[in-house]
Amino acid sequence: LGALVYIVAEVLPDVNLVVGSLEAFSRRRRIRQFEQIVIDNPAVGNLEELADLLLEERKFARAKDLYDKVIATSRSDSLDPFYRRGLAELELDDFKGALADLERVVAKDPKYDFHRALGLLAHAHSRAGDPQEADALFTRATDISTVSETYYNYASFLAAEQRTAEAREWAGRILAKKPTMPRYLRRHERPWFRKASALLKRLPA
Repeated sequence: LGALVYIVAEVLPDVNLVVGSLEAFSRRRRIRQFEQIVIDNPAVGNLEELADLLLEERKFARAKDLYDKVIATSRSDSLDPFYRRGLAELELDDFKGALADLERVVAKDPKYDFHRALGLLAHAHSRAGDPQEADALFTRATDISTVSETYYNYASFLAAEQRTAEAREWAGRILAKKPTMPRYLRRHERPWFRKASALLKRLPA
């Protein structure tokens, strides 16, 4: 029993780190492969695959440039390139661009990416200095979604608006998920638990 407890407490977290490192290595290798592929065959599908990989690797400027090309040349009506370009634009603080892309996505499919697109549109409005629209969209998103990212962005918005009690409530809702959450989901949600805890520490009680 003691050995099993040791494995769960000490070994498995290290295994998860190794798996994450291997995934990152594999992704970088695929990026190099697709960088060569698009030189010979700059088809839309290849450009989009490379853009997706770069987005995962947090190379946001390069990803956005490729999504620009995909959107300019593709005849598809897929929302995915617009959504993913919106993600890159948010990371690049291009809130005007993010608003345009995310509004397009949400207008056509309000449930896109399990309502994450709606939450990110609210976040884009908050960062663009439109608190009234941000509040309305956050309320709409949190009525139908329990995505921790949306909860955290809403809590951060409320904190910036000096609505401290509400900010603490929404940050607390993230942490309230933890006790009943399966271990694999807890690992996935760990960054949001950390961010929520840090936000609560900054906010006055």
